[in-house]
Amino acid sequence: MKQDQKKHLDSERRKFIKGSLVTGVGVATATVLPGVVVATEEDSPDQPKEQKGYRLTPHILEYYKTTAS
Repeated sequence: MKQDQKKHLDSERRKFIKGSLVTGVGVATATVLPGVVVATEEDSPDQPKEQKGYRLTPHILEYYKTTAS
């Protein structure tokens, strides 16, 4: 009986260690890869890129022409 119980405990320990290893690798991967995942979403060629910030519009060009005189 004691040998069977010991084998069962060894088997349970091995399962725990394997599970811990997989969890550790998953956490490490999740820590390292967020920047990569975000970059691939933003660099999608399907979506047109919008210019952010200052835009040189025809209205502003007209303003520059009036102030240059």
